[in-house]
Amino acid sequence: MSKTSSTLHERQSSNGTADSGSTGEDIILECRDLSVAFEMDRGTSRVLHNVDIDIRRGEIIGIVGESGSGKSMFASALLNAVVDPGKTSGTVTYHPSDDESDPVDVLGLDKGPLRTLRWEDISMVFQGAMSSFNPTMDFREHFVETLDAHDYDVVEGIERAEELLADLYLDPDRVLDSYPHELSGGMKQRALIALALVLEPEVLVMDEPTAALDLLMQRSIISLLSDLRDKYDLTMVFITHDLPLVTKLADRIGVLYAFEFAEVGNTAEMVENPRHPYTRALLNATPNLDAPLSEMRPIEGSAPDPVNVPAGCPYHERCPMATADCEDVKPPMELVTDTHEVACHHWRDVDDEVPLSVGVER
Repeated sequence: MSKTSSTLHERQSSNGTADSGSTGEDIILECRDLSVAFEMDRGTSRVLHNVDIDIRRGEIIGIVGESGSGKSMFASALLNAVVDPGKTSGTVTYHPSDDESDPVDVLGLDKGPLRTLRWEDISMVFQGAMSSFNPTMDFREHFVETLDAHDYDVVEGIERAEELLADLYLDPDRVLDSYPHELSGGMKQRALIALALVLEPEVLVMDEPTAALDLLMQRSIISLLSDLRDKYDLTMVFITHDLPLVTKLADRIGVLYAFEFAEVGNTAEMVENPRHPYTRALLNATPNLDAPLSEMRPIEGSAPDPVNVPAGCPYHERCPMATADCEDVKPPMELVTDTHEVACHHWRDVDDEVPLSVGVER
């Protein structure tokens, strides 16, 4: 599949700052004012709010945050897959690599084209491999069903499935002739990744793909994903609560807090020089063999209620740096460097106010 560069002008965001990565980068997915909300008896539950981000072709971007921060909703919104009664607004624009193809308004697609896009262009690996498979079908049937549904040549598709399974260090013959209950959790997860890639999508979105696996298998899959990106020229969006894990895979990291991005930057800067006090709190709460237990700091307080997100900076009620401005004025996204942006009024003072303990090993 040929790749081509799409030229984008530098966009000024609604808060007056330029989006990092949008100046001449080859963008494959653009999100603008992306929001997800659920109407409830006690009010509107805001589970993703006015998110602006560009995802670059060929990169691996890690999306991290606490449980309930909006990570899974962001993943679902990228594919217009938020279930009713959730309402998705804003825009998600997909830029195919094909020279002759126009940009695709993902949220505006009818059911048929959307179904095609979800497997053939942007594919997703959901949490929990076991629940993704029909227990009465062997894996070969799963692959054949997917290929048939999209009018792909089954013989060629199974050959690709065999190659993908081998790339993931699985025995293709054994896996294809096995039922889900006959494989371990790690094997099922790798088979699910192969199934998600069998139609040759450009983008792979993964929602906590290693959450139920032991540490050794997590590290193994992380290494395999990096190899797959290089071999198949993939773009990956990796959703996780595990910040140390994603630093070993991602080119960039976006930190979600209260359904918005608090900080986005390349991985080295995010680990070595985070500017948002929440990112620093995540790093300081991470177990590290090189840091004494006394230096670990749990994040005090709890994330905001999605029906009642505070005014101003959504982190101010838990932030040791909060001032009156933080309570009243929402901080804009500001560029720290050309590859790093943060939404914090006091990011220049964070070194003194929220010092880092021993950093995360990359």
